[in-house]
Amino acid sequence: MHDLDFRPITTSTIEELRRVHALMLLEQKEDLAQFKLKNAKASVQERQRRGFTWYPVTINKEDIGFGGKLVLELERPAHHQGLHLFQVGKNASLFGTAPSHSSDPPTLNGVVTGVRRNKLLLTTTKEELPDWVQVGGRLGIDLTFDEVSYREMEHALGEVICARGNRLAELRDVLLGAKQARFRTPDVDAFDELFYPSPLNNSQLAAVRHVMAAQDVAIVHGPPGTGKTTTLVQAIRETVRRERRVLVCAPSNTAVDLLTEKLAECGVSVIRMGNPSRVSDLLLEHTLDAQVMAHSSYSKMRALRQTADQHRETARLTLGKVGFDERQHRRLLREEARQLFQQADDLERYITEQVLESVQIITCTLVGASNRNIRHLTFDTVFIDEAAQALEPGCWIPIAKGQRVILAGDHHQLPPTVKSEKAAREGLRETLFEKCIQRQPATARMLTVQYRMHQQIMEFSSAQFYGGQLEAHQSVRNAGLDAYNLDTYGMTLPPDLPVEFLDTAGLGFREISIPESRSTANPEEADLLLRRLAQLLHPYDPGVHERTDHGQGRLTIGVIAPYRAQINYLNDAIEENEQLVGLLQHRMLSVGTVDSFQGQERDIIAMSLTRSNSARDIGFLSDIRRMNVAMTRARRKLLLVGDASTLSSHPFFNDLLTYVKRIGGYRTACEIVDKR
Repeated sequence: MHDLDFRPITTSTIEELRRVHALMLLEQKEDLAQFKLKNAKASVQERQRRGFTWYPVTINKEDIGFGGKLVLELERPAHHQGLHLFQVGKNASLFGTAPSHSSDPPTLNGVVTGVRRNKLLLTTTKEELPDWVQVGGRLGIDLTFDEVSYREMEHALGEVICARGNRLAELRDVLLGAKQARFRTPDVDAFDELFYPSPLNNSQLAAVRHVMAAQDVAIVHGPPGTGKTTTLVQAIRETVRRERRVLVCAPSNTAVDLLTEKLAECGVSVIRMGNPSRVSDLLLEHTLDAQVMAHSSYSKMRALRQTADQHRETARLTLGKVGFDERQHRRLLREEARQLFQQADDLERYITEQVLESVQIITCTLVGASNRNIRHLTFDTVFIDEAAQALEPGCWIPIAKGQRVILAGDHHQLPPTVKSEKAAREGLRETLFEKCIQRQPATARMLTVQYRMHQQIMEFSSAQFYGGQLEAHQSVRNAGLDAYNLDTYGMTLPPDLPVEFLDTAGLGFREISIPESRSTANPEEADLLLRRLAQLLHPYDPGVHERTDHGQGRLTIGVIAPYRAQINYLNDAIEENEQLVGLLQHRMLSVGTVDSFQGQERDIIAMSLTRSNSARDIGFLSDIRRMNVAMTRARRKLLLVGDASTLSSHPFFNDLLTYVKRIGGYRTACEIVDKR
């Protein structure tokens, strides 16, 4: 293939990027408008109802995190259940409502680093609680608007658009299909030693070799369960054997944390920039703050700051003394404190630079690549994981720092979130990953052996999304629920259909629309799903299973629904179910939307499809990538409950019903209802 087969290197590429820039500004405007509408201009009660605020909250615990920053555990009243939008990585602000501050309430900014039921962790920007927290007024916490991400994306797009005659311009033209990607012949023999202890399968090994052969861009296409993270880690390890330093990014903190932990376990030197969302000793040990604190000069830096603090405090305590000598003494103390702080800052910069200079791998989010501590660094290779979930402008932030780009992900799973319907419709949801894999298919290698799902769970997804190329590894090909045998306690889960569809058509289980939240629920369908789940698990006692070494480990169950209103109903119903609430308490059962299960897996996935109406409207269930994610979370059992008469109006669901009937997994809900 010659360059003539590719898009011409003309203003068309620049025009495309300018359109992306315009769409990003549209998204920012819509994001801010929604935020102001739902948060800033609303009362506390309204913000709380819309999920942007917890109020009131109490401070249960105060801890000191890395870098000396204050970490607060906040709790809202137990009866304040329902929808909220707090999640790890979001910016938030603690506010007070004391009478003296009623017109302009004081705030304490931070980042959410943990959320569980009615509790969350807020890592603040301060080292101690401000006085207003103690004055007796009620406290609340708001989500705040994040302008930093948009500012950095805009700056990166500007760099890419203006690039001429440099490496960034070349990478831009290759990624957008205007110039052919180049590959060198891989050194096959060089891989034997690296992979000997735990060999990769043939498709994984081919992907790593492809990465090593790429001179510009390579794509690792990883369908569900195919070991994308394992493959990417090996590719990174192989790369740092040849290169000085690499940058490893992902759009979410969770994905960055996972890669950091996996790399650290391999023994390579890695530093995690930014705030990790996971709390593990291994991960925290590899944060920049921890590495700085472990440096031999850290104690000197700390002593300088302590002395400076003492001088400043001494000067403050003498403010009441007005004599000439006292004023001079205060001036000298303040000047000495200023100089000591400056020395400490200079020493901290030196320590940070030394730490970063010695490391092989730096990991961060896409926006984190603009961190002031690494802003000046360049990298031989930039790896971007979950690139099919990242907005294109975000990807250009780390790409601008590299000589070579490796993208990993799966464009048949969840796309990036775009709040502006106009921006999404006009192309902002199309990712750089999609553009490159479509315009330059030779850059991609797909992983084809999956290690997660029973063959019958895998087959439909493989045919619909991956050209029928996926193969179930022998370790999972026929693995069903009967693997969970506890003979010592007389408990055995019976063999069951790997894929089961319960059809509610004709039972009158109609959906209920909730216009205020644009959400939908179907209580009767939810009850049916939980009843069937309880039947499946009838012999299973989580307490007994936890006390035995038999079986295959702890059974895990995920309950999924596409709408928040249905999730809320399912959560409430499980609390009333004696058997299922026990599984919840043992952390063996979790409930959430499709998005919350991305990147995860469970032994059993039970999904309520929710939609049931005479108009045969399936709403955003028509985004079949979400269904691909939901169904491929299941390892041993996939239970789907829905109204076939509504769903079959869409070709995807019609094909799904045909498949389920072919493998004998179709059942009418009457069979379950009649057993009550």
